[in-house]
Amino acid sequence: MKHRCIQPELLDLLPQDDPDALRTREEMVLVNGVMGNHRWITRMLRRHGETGWRITELGAGDGTLSRRLLKLGLCREAALHGADLASRPANWPAAAGWTCGDVLAHPLPEAEIVITNLFLHHFTNTQLRVLGSRLSPATRLLVAAEPARRWIFTILGRLFCEMAELNHVHRHDMPVSIRAGFRGDELRQALGLGEEWRVSAQSHPLGGYRFLAWR
Repeated sequence: MKHRCIQPELLDLLPQDDPDALRTREEMVLVNGVMGNHRWITRMLRRHGETGWRITELGAGDGTLSRRLLKLGLCREAALHGADLASRPANWPAAAGWTCGDVLAHPLPEAEIVITNLFLHHFTNTQLRVLGSRLSPATRLLVAAEPARRWIFTILGRLFCEMAELNHVHRHDMPVSIRAGFRGDELRQALGLGEEWRVSAQSHPLGGYRFLAWR
């Protein structure tokens, strides 16, 4: 897996209300729990964020992660913004903002913190460079949990899908996601982050690529 390989994922092709899509999103709670993505992002915000900073979640999906941040007191509703191709979730906080559409086609909201969870691997390096150029000058912290691109994780992912009895969408999408994941300094280079950014990028034993950038 020397180079990234971006292929369509089934979940992205299904209607939002498709039964398989609904089940897959429910299963994502388990996947994120095992990978520890939400817990890690929360820790990074506690460690590096500051009171009053605005937060934008790219690829916010059903809003589970952002609602967790609100519950933990890491953000006020009015300082929170979500962006996704999907429409605004029914239980999205009333005072929080929402952008429905392609993040490459819309200006990113002004925010000191940008977070993503299992989202950036969907984009080619060229698209990621566009996204990086759209970061607000106000942004001070970028936190991203993505798949780590290593062959061992495709094997572990296959075993996990069998043991957890995940549906056919996850069985297809998990290895696709891993092949589109990141290693080393790849995400920094793809986003085109300049020398003013300090970066930490690490591979987690359970398949996560944990990327932190601050300035």
